[in-house]
Amino acid sequence: MRVAVFGAGYAGLTVTRRLERRLPEDVDIVVVDESTTHLLQHELHRVIRRPALAETITVPLEEALDRADIRQARVTAIDAEASVATLETEDGEETLEYDAAAVCLGAQTAFYGIAGLREHAIPLKRLDDAERIHDRAIADDTTDVIVGGAGLSGIQAAGELATFSAEADLELDVTLVELADHIAPGFDTAFADALRRELEARGVRIETSATIAEAGTDTVHLEDGRTLPYDLLVWTGGIRGPDALAGERATPESDLAVGEATFVVGDAAEVVDEAGTTAPASAQTAVRQARVAATNIQRVVNARRVEDEAPPEDGPQFATYKYDSPGWVVSVGDGAVATIGPLVLSGDPARAAKAAIGASHLSSVGAIEAAEELVRNELGWPDVDAVDFSPYIATLVDGRKLSDTASVGEDSFASLLVIADELNPNGPIDLTQLTRLTDREYPGSPANRFGRLVLDPMLSLGKLTLPTSEPDEDE
Repeated sequence: MRVAVFGAGYAGLTVTRRLERRLPEDVDIVVVDESTTHLLQHELHRVIRRPALAETITVPLEEALDRADIRQARVTAIDAEASVATLETEDGEETLEYDAAAVCLGAQTAFYGIAGLREHAIPLKRLDDAERIHDRAIADDTTDVIVGGAGLSGIQAAGELATFSAEADLELDVTLVELADHIAPGFDTAFADALRRELEARGVRIETSATIAEAGTDTVHLEDGRTLPYDLLVWTGGIRGPDALAGERATPESDLAVGEATFVVGDAAEVVDEAGTTAPASAQTAVRQARVAATNIQRVVNARRVEDEAPPEDGPQFATYKYDSPGWVVSVGDGAVATIGPLVLSGDPARAAKAAIGASHLSSVGAIEAAEELVRNELGWPDVDAVDFSPYIATLVDGRKLSDTASVGEDSFASLLVIADELNPNGPIDLTQLTRLTDREYPGSPANRFGRLVLDPMLSLGKLTLPTSEPDEDE
């Protein structure tokens, strides 16, 4: 019996690791992906400013998986009714038959037929996209930068470019263009407003209710007749389904099934749960859906292994996915904003939550050193190299062999969720006015000014000693 997992992103890796633990050894598990590494997609924007981070946020699949057969190929078509996939390999086209499968191919960038956009814009989906953006940003003739699409990816890209400009004296003018009347459409206004303040504090110009009609070689034309010049155009304005699904995002029911034994998971699907809630395309959605898909694949396998001459006609009872999120965290340069239940926070609490999420995921796939390096990059002030994070990383692993990020969101936000429940608010509680005061990375805050005027000079002169790991007993 063969189980196939198409794609090794958040969803694919989570499904595979769970099935490796749950399925009998005589069930073959095959993972098909164009790459031999897993990418920490929600940290991809960091590579725009720090290309060396690429090594930290990629994990070889052979190190993350135990017994699955890894096949490097491009999935070009999937026939869920026939349980067969068509693959494009170095040796040509071939087919792969399966008894059960999870389609975790993610989404591709949608350009919506906007003239010139595909030709002139750089998306942000792969490592080489981030590296191309970096190279263009540091070019001598680059001044005007436009980021199209102010969803979470666009916000992070714009924040990273603005911070990169200040850090490297690039003098970039970054403009974030959004079709909707506010950034982070689909999210609460308090969260969106906090993100806007973080961007504007870093010099990002924001254009909302602005529709891109055409992209020329150096100018973006808006539907209202205005034009915006650019030297670098980044596009994060939408997604579409993978080519293997004819460019469409599948629309399964809450059990994620599109056939008797094929389940579509993550960004490749647009799932409406039984409560009528549409799940947003995100890493946490992919991981949560992957748990459901792994359970349902296990039930398919178990049902087919039962030696019964008259199996039930309706097949196994499937688990269902219900959308639920403990919160969201978005990086804006070296700052961050988090929404945790009704609480909206920025500064150190948000950065810590972001670091915990990324480190937990890397730890869950065995990349402990990469997890520690990621924490250093996320919390990197004033000299994070002087701090030993290994005890922190150890608490994430906690001696267990984790199968995925599990409840990392809930674990990271647990104490704040308790506070939120105690407050029992009728709406969002914006605490960013308070958290900004002590945010060392928020331009102009008291803590930021103190750091620039006092701490930074002391560190550069070697007059301030930072705490390190615990000394040896004989010291």
